[in-house]
Amino acid sequence: MSRFLIACGGTGGHLSPGIALAEGLNARGHQTTLLISRKKIDARLIEKYRQLRFEPIPGAPLTLRPAGFMRFLWQLAAAFWCSARIIRSEKPDLIIGFGGFTTAGIIVVAALFRRPVALHEANRVPGRAVRLLGGLAQRLYLPPGVHVAGVRRAGVRHVGLPVRREIVSQSPEVARTRLGLNPSQKVLVIFGGSQGASALNQWVEERLERLAGEGIQVCCVTGPGKGGSEVRILRANSGQAVKAVFIPFCDDVATLLSAADLVVSRAGAGSIAELIRCATPAILIPFPKAANNHQWANARFFEQQGGGLVVDQQYLGDLDHEVCDVIFNDWLLGKFRANLQRMDRANSLDLILDDLESLAAPAARNTPAEPRRHAA
Repeated sequence: MSRFLIACGGTGGHLSPGIALAEGLNARGHQTTLLISRKKIDARLIEKYRQLRFEPIPGAPLTLRPAGFMRFLWQLAAAFWCSARIIRSEKPDLIIGFGGFTTAGIIVVAALFRRPVALHEANRVPGRAVRLLGGLAQRLYLPPGVHVAGVRRAGVRHVGLPVRREIVSQSPEVARTRLGLNPSQKVLVIFGGSQGASALNQWVEERLERLAGEGIQVCCVTGPGKGGSEVRILRANSGQAVKAVFIPFCDDVATLLSAADLVVSRAGAGSIAELIRCATPAILIPFPKAANNHQWANARFFEQQGGGLVVDQQYLGDLDHEVCDVIFNDWLLGKFRANLQRMDRANSLDLILDDLESLAAPAARNTPAEPRRHAA
């Protein structure tokens, strides 16, 4: 049995694969602690995973604005102190980081303590944390075809993003019923990631009647703080009732994606991995202000692999035409689904778990067994 620390907080795109990894390691008899941020979104995401152990650590995003930069430095110093305390207490055999501002402190301190480190980068343009810290890692997991300058090729493994075990494709009819939708009507899901996307929410509001007129039901995840739950009844051109469901947050992504004929989504790596697992075709709208434009790189690869289409946010005014052309084209949707199933053939989670066990084993043999402390 080995002990693992998993730094994965800050966004759903970091936290969800961290949870998937912890579930897999626990199932193999190992002990895990997930290090998360103190943001409300992390607290909301972990509510249903009471079987896992979480510990919040300090951290703040890097910004060059004076007040934000000072806060970053203060939080970074606090993160170093907190990380040292955690490593001394937990005596982990391996520390894994998924990028973001919760990763830097623990990885640097782990290197100082000579603890083995692994990093995972899900995006096709590696983030700042992985680029800067990659040289400290014994293992770096990257998407196929992606490389990081200055990192030993021998330490790189090309794998996808671990997906939580609950994310599995369901019967569309059952999933639609669970969401309160008509099982026999087309469903469009709007999914801006764990925090929603204001531009996509606005597009839905502006095009809702047109979509309903075509007989398309809508389920829009607006994001926390961007509106409450609401069900609207509209009319199709045929006179049939059509539902539009708005929810601020969804903690059952498998049901949400399984209910959809088509998804309009941002292009975060986590959302794309879940689309692939559920074999749900999508039109991706990359967030134009994403760091290093990484969502465009993610979206282009998804499109090249045949999982769906990419539309620039500046062309949202024409998106309703694209949606209607795709959602009623059953042949094209079938091709997209077949390509998504092909993309999901490699079991990234098992590949990573096997590798992590081999990395942690030498440290575990050299660490005396001690009783595990429990969180208050």
